[in-house]
Amino acid sequence: MDLDAYLAERGGEWHRLEVLASRPKLVSPAEIDELVVLYQRAATHLSVLRSRSPDPVMLADLSRLVLAGRAAVTRSSGGFSWRPLLDFFAYRLPGALYRTRRWWGTLAVLLVGATAVMIWYMGSHPEVLALFAGPGDIDDVVSKSFVGYYSEYQAQNFALQVWTNNALLTAQCLAAGVLVLPVFYLLWSNMLNTAVVGGMMVSRGAGDTFVTYLAPHGLLEITCLFVGAGVGLRIGWAWIAPGPVRTRLQSLTAWVREGMVVAVGLVPTLAVAGCLEAFVTPSALPAPARIGIGAAVWLGFLFYALVWGREASERRPAGPESADLPTA
Repeated sequence: MDLDAYLAERGGEWHRLEVLASRPKLVSPAEIDELVVLYQRAATHLSVLRSRSPDPVMLADLSRLVLAGRAAVTRSSGGFSWRPLLDFFAYRLPGALYRTRRWWGTLAVLLVGATAVMIWYMGSHPEVLALFAGPGDIDDVVSKSFVGYYSEYQAQNFALQVWTNNALLTAQCLAAGVLVLPVFYLLWSNMLNTAVVGGMMVSRGAGDTFVTYLAPHGLLEITCLFVGAGVGLRIGWAWIAPGPVRTRLQSLTAWVREGMVVAVGLVPTLAVAGCLEAFVTPSALPAPARIGIGAAVWLGFLFYALVWGREASERRPAGPESADLPTA
């Protein structure tokens, strides 16, 4: 074995491992991952040298370095730390939301507009609404079922039920995105149900009640659905148009990772929406107060995703497009 050539080839990695291992504490997840990889490589190099090289000095130096790397890996991975969780919510999640904003933002504008038109049309054309429900059913929904739905169960149980249902629907949109078309079916089903109920309320002059009981939780809840659907479609587009740099598989894998970040982040967000629906929507607070609470939470989410998300994406450009992929 040519020791000089081997040293020239691997010396940079050994030096980097020595630098990382000498630090009292690693705070970046990327540096911790790099440390683990370099330690594993150095251990392999040491095994190769022991079998092929009689140079005791190099063996001793590399053995010391591997021991230091092992100690650093143990130190970095030992004990519980809140830092990865804080890093996720402070940078990775808002960055992912910002990078996919065009996808879920476009869906939101188009579908909200389409749903509003459908509600107006059904409310203004009883013959169309009659295709979905009879007069008795409409009267039941307007007089008691729509409002009673939000207080039918105990608030904590209702919040858990809503959270589960919305999380399942959003997860389906994300997972189905790779096939593209199922996402539109899921969105259409949800949009049609909302439009029919809204059309019932508007047809009986109860449009204000519809808005009062939908807005407090619906602003955040429906936005989460659009985020899940938009990111799912972005995943599907990754293999349809992977770009000039990566293969279809590489592009799809990169965007699936981005989608997993969003999926995890939507879990607590949908929990907040579920609490709003269970505790704020049916509460005795005045309608402006209930809508104001929901609007404030929703605007906070948009600020987190779009304003802070832009800052987070610039500080930690860890998304798929940072690796020579076009911006989402």
